[in-house]
Amino acid sequence: MKSRAYLAATLAALALAGCSGMTRQEKDVAVGAAVGGVVGNAVTGGSTAGTVGGAVVGGVVGNEVSKR
Repeated sequence: MKSRAYLAATLAALALAGCSGMTRQEKDVAVGAAVGGVVGNAVTGGSTAGTVGGAVVGGVVGNEVSKR
């Protein structure tokens, strides 16, 4: 299970490396979604619903944080 979380975190980091042309808000949403997906995956034991749910919640949080 931990190897999945590490793999997901690594893939998220690689995906975010190409975000240089994004606005700050877009970056915050992407980072929030990536972190939320990893946390959701880890908390639910790898369930797809947990991963997607975590990504959605993380994206919303990232969006709200960037507004401040």
